[in-house]
Amino acid sequence: TKQMTVTKNLPGSEIHFDFCPILAGTCRMESHEVKNDKDFYLGKYQVTQQQWEGVMGYNPSHFKGENLPVETVSHADVQIFILKLNSISGKKNYRLPTEAEWEYACRAESTSEYYFGDDVSRLGEYAWYKGNAGGKTHPVGQKKPNKWGLYDMAGNVREWTESWSDRSCLYFVNLGGSWHSDAEYCRSVSRLHNPPVHKSNFVGLRLVFVP
Repeated sequence: TKQMTVTKNLPGSEIHFDFCPILAGTCRMESHEVKNDKDFYLGKYQVTQQQWEGVMGYNPSHFKGENLPVETVSHADVQIFILKLNSISGKKNYRLPTEAEWEYACRAESTSEYYFGDDVSRLGEYAWYKGNAGGKTHPVGQKKPNKWGLYDMAGNVREWTESWSDRSCLYFVNLGGSWHSDAEYCRSVSRLHNPPVHKSNFVGLRLVFVP
């Protein structure tokens, strides 16, 4: 089922990543359709500082804490992280999600403004955002998950994707809202984009694992 968790241990270290299976399918909204052609695994949690430091040997984050999401990482930094991960694993198993994969997994079959419905007063049950975060990130996995078992798909930190924002190929899309975001930017459809060298303390990442 989609609620199950698959744990991948990194060879030669104590670092591991938890993933939830995302099955192929289509989610239809009034405004657009999100299609996922292939099964894949998406990180159950945002990548933490402990995980990043275990692979990279340093912690760039503004807010410090082992179980806080890593942030202040550019898209270029993330690509190096993924290259190192794949080098350690010996296969090209790890990557960022595409924008379509991310939204499909975030929605978890929902067609509402948020993955839990349209009632914004419930956002605090699922997300760390400007209304409750106190101006900082929080340990991953403290809020309620979505229907498919994914935590912090709204809030805490925005998440880089591997999708360009347009044909100019100058900006990468990031999704999900953050501790710094108003509620409207935590909607499942909310989309921002930044150049690959952009770093901020409200943008991090979540991994895809492909067997």
